[in-house]
Amino acid sequence: MLVGIVGKPSCGKSTFFKSATLAEVDIANYPFTTIKPNHAMGFARIECVDKEFNKQCNPRTGYCQEHNRFLPIELLDVAGLVPGASEGKGMGSQFLDDLNQADALIHVIDISGSTNENGEPVEPLSYDPANDIKFLEKELDLWYLRIVTKGWAKFKRQVRTESLELYKAITTQLSGLGVTEKMSIEVLKEFNPDLEKWTEEEILLFASKLREASKPMIIAANKIDVPGAENNLKRLQEEFPNYKIVPCSAESELALREANKQELISYLPGDQEFTIKGELNDKQKAALQFIKKNILSKHPTGIQETLNYAIFNMLDYIAIFPGGVSKLEDSKGNVLPDCFLLKNKSTALDFAFKLHTDLGKNFIRAIDVKTKRTVGKEHPLNHRDVIEIISDK
Repeated sequence: MLVGIVGKPSCGKSTFFKSATLAEVDIANYPFTTIKPNHAMGFARIECVDKEFNKQCNPRTGYCQEHNRFLPIELLDVAGLVPGASEGKGMGSQFLDDLNQADALIHVIDISGSTNENGEPVEPLSYDPANDIKFLEKELDLWYLRIVTKGWAKFKRQVRTESLELYKAITTQLSGLGVTEKMSIEVLKEFNPDLEKWTEEEILLFASKLREASKPMIIAANKIDVPGAENNLKRLQEEFPNYKIVPCSAESELALREANKQELISYLPGDQEFTIKGELNDKQKAALQFIKKNILSKHPTGIQETLNYAIFNMLDYIAIFPGGVSKLEDSKGNVLPDCFLLKNKSTALDFAFKLHTDLGKNFIRAIDVKTKRTVGKEHPLNHRDVIEIISDK
């Protein structure tokens, strides 16, 4: 899966990306620091099952820290978007097209109101960050509208003369944006089946609904440590109840993760505390004290919460471990080396195919390793299940 990180310039988007990945990216407080999209691995955090078996796992990908498993997910940081992006302003068309394959979006906003619509510095609290949520919705909707209307005449002709169902035509046109037949069918239920009667406003609304279905979005309210930003957060949470809005401090998360990497502190991404384990200079002590007092005393930095919500709530994934009732190790002795993300409501058979096509084709049964109960191919899996697949090959 791919999660895109979007927002206007200088809102802290690249800092969010770096704090989640520790990738080397340019960070500066001026527009268009990022031009080419950055790809790197972030991590979803779950409680590892190894503790339940009195073991320490050895992940093949990601890592496990204090019995918390961190599962890799691909993140994409695109250049800052400005009003008019859908029309090409600020290279907007190129930056939007970079998001084609994203399964979900994290919209990073400057909740402190210290950057204007173009990403230029202004006095804190002098700009309303609600404008940024509205502007991005508009630009994304117009982006989808551009692609929908490009084939609109063809849609109408195919539906009228070739008896091609509209949802199939729509899905074909927008498959590059991740629109599925199921999404098209569900969205079309809200509209008149007679395309000739659709107004321009209805076509735009249709494009907006498809965008919401194929690019679910969470708001990362960055720079929450700026005095007064908490009031903005509460106001926006009331004004936009349909969005999950998470208070974030990307700079604080980045500082904590860098200090943890240098073994100056012990810190688990997503936690609300850290412990000092190395020698700190006065500047480092002051920085960590600021983070502890102004961020962690109120809430976590928000980065891990945002990633987890995108994966497990918006995209509705669950984590499943392959394992055996009699043996949790692989051939090299690694304990629970793998963990896979599957869509919620996946079955034992789905998991077998995820592991290997042959396991799916030759599926006999599965075993819930925690309960040692045998289950069939239609058995629905639960988050953090450990499953053994039995096949005739």
